[in-house]
Amino acid sequence: MNFANVIQQAKQMQKKLEVVQKDLAETNITGESGNGAVSVICTGQGKFKSIKLNAPSLGIDGETAETLEDLITVAMKNAVSEADKTAQNKMKGIVPAGINIPGLF
Repeated sequence: MNFANVIQQAKQMQKKLEVVQKDLAETNITGESGNGAVSVICTGQGKFKSIKLNAPSLGIDGETAETLEDLITVAMKNAVSEADKTAQNKMKGIVPAGINIPGLF
């Protein structure tokens, strides 16, 4: 087995992984519940983007729905941010410095 070929294949695989990660980051996926009463959008990487509440379906007025959407969005983004920080801190001890694994950090 030629070491140069292995390195070249690893570089090609890394480039492909980066393309897939970028594509997933740009892909929006919608999940619904309550027959469309609640809709959530996240990226293909599972990162929360937004929530939409169907006010009439939930028996609330539009202003209340917007306020709840804003509050839930901020809370979700804060939780995802903290989860990312926690994962990065835990992985620092495992992955040697300078090694970048797409999708891991």
